[in-house]
Amino acid sequence: MTKVFEPARLGPLTLRNRVIKAATFEGRTPRGAVTDELIRFHRGIAAGGAAMTTVAYCAVAPEGRTERRQIHMSREAVPGLIRLAEAVHAEGAAVSAQLGHAGPVADARSNRAPALSASRRLSPLTGRFIQAASADDIDRVTAAHADAAVLAAEAGFDAVELHFGHNYLISSFLSPRLNRRGDGWGGTLDNRARLGRQVAEAVRAKVGTRIAVTAKLNMDDGVRGGLRPDESLRFAQMLEADGHLDAIELTAGSSLLNPMYLFHGRAPVKEFAAAFPQPLRSGLRLFGRFFLREYPYTPLYLLPLAREFRTALRMPLILLGGVTDHAGMTRAMEEGFEFVAMGRALLMEPDLIERIRRDTSTASACIHCNRCMPTIYRGTHCPLAG
Repeated sequence: MTKVFEPARLGPLTLRNRVIKAATFEGRTPRGAVTDELIRFHRGIAAGGAAMTTVAYCAVAPEGRTERRQIHMSREAVPGLIRLAEAVHAEGAAVSAQLGHAGPVADARSNRAPALSASRRLSPLTGRFIQAASADDIDRVTAAHADAAVLAAEAGFDAVELHFGHNYLISSFLSPRLNRRGDGWGGTLDNRARLGRQVAEAVRAKVGTRIAVTAKLNMDDGVRGGLRPDESLRFAQMLEADGHLDAIELTAGSSLLNPMYLFHGRAPVKEFAAAFPQPLRSGLRLFGRFFLREYPYTPLYLLPLAREFRTALRMPLILLGGVTDHAGMTRAMEEGFEFVAMGRALLMEPDLIERIRRDTSTASACIHCNRCMPTIYRGTHCPLAG
């Protein structure tokens, strides 16, 4: 057995191996609640060998959903979350809830509530103005993260992942481009980092060591004037010194301004356009390349950036981006990463991890075409998997 498939500690948890299913919005909550289809999705990932599967985009507030067909972590959501956790545990895996507030990425029309960001701006996604979060909003959202983590623990979840990436709300505060505030929440990195640090502290204070607490952090927004690796690393060092997190999953890109910087590979402009009604469809066909920029796919494509974080930090880190085979997993372990996270490859082959465990020469069938991305509106899946 290789190190990849040895049990590993994540805070208070012992995971059966070092492979985590990354949070990728499942598109299986049409009424904003857990469904049998969502449970089957995560049970399949668990049965396929993942150590832990992550339920994506569990919003901590109603206006914090990217759109209304997403789970809001309320008391009403708990019965469904209990069923989901029990199903995953039955397959021998752990389950995590990705907690976050979409901030400027939220669709105010769908949510029927104003979107929030660090500063007021026009949304490129909806054409509406996004409100600057007030002091009361900041206090409310901080408390909501802590309350959501308690609900996850009560539902039997083993971990929560705090969403500090992709220009969601906390990420918008970190971004010099999106945060133009002149108060104590803007300007210097110390000020821009306050919300993320405050949320991590509040969550840990509420859940203690009952569950693991991780965060998903942008190393680089991939946009001009956004968060860059030097400041992101300094923020990660702050989080490490605070001691509230059990691990950080390293990511990149902006759901608001440059989503392909996370994914790499082909930009599925045609498929995205087909998912929208007119006139958005024509607009995407004409101008989608400006938003969905292409980056060449290579295995472990975030490793060069992540390596800088691994060198500078002592806390456990989770490597994401282009992890599809045993060789990549092993290299991540050799470079000091405690865990790896996988997304697209497991959409295509939920049992890939177990097959790699049985035969380390197993290759992923995923071709990184990214045609799975537009399927989030009707149940995220790999169109090539049949």
